[in-house]
Amino acid sequence: MTNILVVEDHVLVREAMSQTLSRLQDDVTCVGVKSAAEALAELDRNPDRDLAVIDLMLPDMNGFSLLAILAKRYPEVPAIVVSALDDSASIQRAMKVGASGFVPKTCSSDELLEAIRIVLDGGVYTPKEDGAGGSRRRSGAPIQERFGLTTAQTRVMELLAQGNTNREIADLLGLSEGTIKVHMSAIFRALNVSNRAQAVLVITRHSARL
Repeated sequence: MTNILVVEDHVLVREAMSQTLSRLQDDVTCVGVKSAAEALAELDRNPDRDLAVIDLMLPDMNGFSLLAILAKRYPEVPAIVVSALDDSASIQRAMKVGASGFVPKTCSSDELLEAIRIVLDGGVYTPKEDGAGGSRRRSGAPIQERFGLTTAQTRVMELLAQGNTNREIADLLGLSEGTIKVHMSAIFRALNVSNRAQAVLVITRHSARL
């Protein structure tokens, strides 16, 4: 069973999102709350949620602050932002404070479900049209030289930046998942980060300057 917490203060949006999430698979359970306080209370009661879906514009606390609290109190619960604020600064800030994904409210329900599947599988998702996709695709040699990555690590890093999970990267490169984990640890050390979301943020920022 997949348990998802939806944090959204607009009732109609919250209900529509829950209906969309029910299409994810047969055994999805969604609990909706309208504020950060209710979200924290719900997680205190049921900390084994598989995912938190968060709006940035909440009545009692901005979503960035909530993301930071969740990252500290519930590091095992990944969070994905679904927001009308879809500028690059908001996306980068959300990823920096702890989000594993960001989906604009202008996206389709299919894109939302794709993002959630990626995050539930341990990946990181950023919008296709945030201007980062193209720059990430051409970030190979310069970022490789700057951070001292090997050719193999650079290939893994590029696939990481595209939102692939370790399993997907292993399949694409014909390597074992254990080997990918070793490469990922080396990439994290080189970029001076501790998780995938932070790595994607560093890659995106570097690529944007190319």
